[in-house]
Amino acid sequence: MRLLTHNMLVSNAKGVSEAEGYPLALEVTEHRREETEFDVETTRKTMETVKYDALRGAARAVAIDLPEVYDGDDADLLRKVHEALCDVHVIEGCLVCPKSGRRFPINNGIPNLLLHEDEL
Repeated sequence: MRLLTHNMLVSNAKGVSEAEGYPLALEVTEHRREETEFDVETTRKTMETVKYDALRGAARAVAIDLPEVYDGDDADLLRKVHEALCDVHVIEGCLVCPKSGRRFPINNGIPNLLLHEDEL
């Protein structure tokens, strides 16, 4: 799972609103990095839909330190943002609902947000 995907996910736990279930905390037990081609304009365009604070939290989980404030004119920052969004792949870990604490596993890079029958 890429951090770009993480940025879009929200908890669907019973009794949790969308606002309460975002962003999911990210606990990483295994990840890898695969370098992808960096393009300044593509990264800027992508950042128009990314919630930066959530990205910062996820990036910290994989030891990438992003500054508190996003500056789309800073080429070095855009390179780090690209690395976080596109180059990092979470292989194993958990997504944790900020309201309910419900843990959703990530196995083989695939997040499982399915609820158990008793949670419907």
